[in-house]
Amino acid sequence: MKKAILYVRVSTEEQTKGYSQRSQEETLLRYCSINNYHVLATYIEDASAKTFERPQFNKMLLQLRKFKHSANLILFTKWDRFSRNAADAYQMIKLLNNLGAEPQAVEQPLDLEIPENKIMLAFYLASPEVENDRRALNVIAGQRRAQKEGRCMGKAPFGYDNLTTPDGRRYIAPNKDAPMAKWIFEQLATGKYTSESILKKAQERGFNLQKNGFWTLLRNPIYMGKIIVKAYKTEAAQMVQGLHTAIISEALFYDVQAFLDGRRRYQVVSIGAPEKFPLRGSIICSKDGRLLTASSSRGRKQYYDYYHCSSACGVRFKAEIVNNAMIKELQKYKPDPAVKELYKLTLKDVYDQAGNDRNKTINSLKEEINRLNSRESKARELMLSDSIEADDFRTIKKECEQGIIKAEQQIADMNTFTNIQPLIEKSLVVLETIDSLYTSGNAEVKRNIVGSMFPEKLEFDGEHFRTTRVNEAVKLIYNMGMAFSQNKRGQKQEFSALSSWG
Repeated sequence: MKKAILYVRVSTEEQTKGYSQRSQEETLLRYCSINNYHVLATYIEDASAKTFERPQFNKMLLQLRKFKHSANLILFTKWDRFSRNAADAYQMIKLLNNLGAEPQAVEQPLDLEIPENKIMLAFYLASPEVENDRRALNVIAGQRRAQKEGRCMGKAPFGYDNLTTPDGRRYIAPNKDAPMAKWIFEQLATGKYTSESILKKAQERGFNLQKNGFWTLLRNPIYMGKIIVKAYKTEAAQMVQGLHTAIISEALFYDVQAFLDGRRRYQVVSIGAPEKFPLRGSIICSKDGRLLTASSSRGRKQYYDYYHCSSACGVRFKAEIVNNAMIKELQKYKPDPAVKELYKLTLKDVYDQAGNDRNKTINSLKEEINRLNSRESKARELMLSDSIEADDFRTIKKECEQGIIKAEQQIADMNTFTNIQPLIEKSLVVLETIDSLYTSGNAEVKRNIVGSMFPEKLEFDGEHFRTTRVNEAVKLIYNMGMAFSQNKRGQKQEFSALSSWG
């Protein structure tokens, strides 16, 4: 009577497709009963057949090595239960034969002593692998087709949810976290804060991703409504318009990319300075140009607050004096109510004059886009006529696409504000109450006010601030106010010349 060992294998993936362990075992036991084989043991495996590094198979192999010729047969239902790698399978068959055991598939029996049957064995072993590879290719093709149509495949990123249409199509839509994602982009684009500070502040507000997730978010074009289709074989990577709703504008996304790539330089300050030191990070030392930090020194009876240089130069000022001086500095730029309408007209005039240059630049950028599109079309024709190689065409195509994206970003930036009047009204209201807004605001509000009024760092001489540059619109209003006050004292001033400021 021949002795047999039964081997049952079902991978985790296959269990969901109806490959039952019990069904295989029943088939093998029935086969042994019909052929009067004695069953020595049954090994049930839950692992892939890509390799023979399987727990139960190795356990069976160990017993066969320990007790050579103890079993005549290793039985399984089909050859793909034994292996899906032809090269490994031939070696394992030889090893098992040396141990006195013959592997055999009861539903695909082969006499391997007949050379021609090895062709059938190769077919049995390879066909499941071919089927898997074909299925994988179909999945990849389907995913790429869906991506090219603008659909996001896989798990939705932070700020989006995976949803399904009634007909079974998957899509993503913004969720309750979308405002947080938008806030992160907006804060980084201002250039006032470091990315680490923004991450820390976001986590305080409930942002649940760590540093890697944060950086992935900042680089993901999904947030501006685009889908990246990765390069595959001869196809170059491309960016397509997504079907989902964008959370941020393209201009904002590319502003952030410019910051991350180092193409824009910022003077950044950290979020979270104490309320009593709102100007920390905004003032530079008059001696060595370093940023002044701030801290409290302990006296005999109380603490004293100072802004001071981090070097040994000795520069330090009482925080109370510096903070009060900033209030006085802001009051200098409050517009004169008597000429409020003149401010509006002049600012509008300046904006319109700048608009002429802006329109010229936009037209120039549109011409550049047309030129790049034409260049790409010509390159495609040259490739089709075999005048240039496909690799050369892909290089030209990539350069043109990058140039078009950059030009479109610049156009979007210039078209951000088409109606300037509401902004002028709002700006004047803010400037009229700038000192009270600053006094009543918290440290973050105060930093925002100072940052918008003074684009560059301030220098304090002990009594007054010295500024290298002031916001252009604020400077225009200030100069108009100075001219008006001089006029009231009897000094002649032509207001028609004021529109040349800024």
